[in-house]
Amino acid sequence: MKTRAITAFFFTIVMLASLLEAYTFSSFYLLLSLVALLEFYKMVKIGGIRPHRNIGVAVAALIFLTTAAYHFFQFELKYLLLIIPLVFAVFIAELYKKNKIPFANISYTFVGFIYITVPFCFFYSLGFIVDFDTYSFHFPLAFLLMLWANDTGAYLFGMKLGKRKLFERHSPKKSWEGFFGGVFTSLVVAIIISFQFTEVEPIVWAGMAAIISSFGTLGDLVESMLKRSLDVKDSGSFLPGHGGFLDRFDGLLIAAPIVYVYLYLLLH
Repeated sequence: MKTRAITAFFFTIVMLASLLEAYTFSSFYLLLSLVALLEFYKMVKIGGIRPHRNIGVAVAALIFLTTAAYHFFQFELKYLLLIIPLVFAVFIAELYKKNKIPFANISYTFVGFIYITVPFCFFYSLGFIVDFDTYSFHFPLAFLLMLWANDTGAYLFGMKLGKRKLFERHSPKKSWEGFFGGVFTSLVVAIIISFQFTEVEPIVWAGMAAIISSFGTLGDLVESMLKRSLDVKDSGSFLPGHGGFLDRFDGLLIAAPIVYVYLYLLLH
């Protein structure tokens, strides 16, 4: 627990510092998304899959950088067409591999940047959700605070009160009591945030908290399903006591796109 707490403390400081300036925010989450993608590719190799890692990382970087360029320089979305040659390069590269499951390799290459990179892009775009070409740290910060509050509340309430299993097949330790405890703590944080950040009404912040708690929990379960299918405990070992980056951001992967759509429809 001591190692876990120290790691969480320093990593949290780094993450919060990265939100303060637009270019630092962009660089940090580009790097974070690529490391999480590499962890994913490393994990699936355990199951006998051989994804095209280099091509996948190149496509992922191009997707993220094009998203950033759209916000910073108002690049037209037509530049996303540059991804198409790289996408088809996966099929061509597989021709030169000797493998009995070529389309499994191709599929997992695509799944990697769809499951990881695209959600990170949605989270990144929360920094520009109010005005597409002006960065504000309010929504990314609020997202992270609510997500952390949900995880903390779910853990504490689950430890003290947890009796009814939430989804025992994929995560035996999660309980309904923990889930509702996470929702409660996330809503409390949303109320506090609504006094500081006034871009939207308190009810909108509360709705965001509810979405993060619900879909963040589902994201956690999805990654648990992945790890169980591969018989892997952690996605990596970079963060002592916490596993890998993918383990720390599994809730973001499902919640971020849903939160972005929710806010976009309300604000535009």
